[in-house]
Amino acid sequence: MFLERFGVFAECLLTGVWIAVAALPLVTLPAAVAAGAAHLRRHLAQEPSGRREFTADLRAAVRRGWLVGLAGWAALALLWGDLTVVRAGLPGGRFVGAVGVLAFLGLVVAGLRAAVRWRPGSSWRELLPAAVRRTVRDPAGSLALVCGIAVVAASAWFAAPLAAPALGVVVAAALAVERRYDEHH
Repeated sequence: MFLERFGVFAECLLTGVWIAVAALPLVTLPAAVAAGAAHLRRHLAQEPSGRREFTADLRAAVRRGWLVGLAGWAALALLWGDLTVVRAGLPGGRFVGAVGVLAFLGLVVAGLRAAVRWRPGSSWRELLPAAVRRTVRDPAGSLALVCGIAVVAASAWFAAPLAAPALGVVVAAALAVERRYDEHH
């Protein structure tokens, strides 16, 4: 039992490394997360789940997923603008900054939730609005994912190489959050 669970943990760490490598072009992060989640789902179902399957899923997810990645960078640019307003000391700047940070975190969580729901043939255009609804309707799950993202950020700050395997653990957590949501709704 211990070795089986440790094997799943090790697979999560490996998946995180695969996701990090696949996300190096920066706009491919949502597709890499989707492929990583598909890999972990197959691994847990004891189906073939090697590098070849991951690569095939990545190619399928990146066809439209790069647009989602590009939108994520646009959202980050808006957040940067909001934080510039805060630093400039303009009236209402702190409020704008707080709203910007919360909105950005919500979008990141919704993007993560959409990515773990992706399957070959899925439409990102359909996945994202549903993920936004789940993000709002499941605040406990969304907060758990924010905490997971904070762990990845802290890992990157502490020792950058630790962030890559931590990505796989966050994707596994997102799969668990989505499963929990399905069981309760």
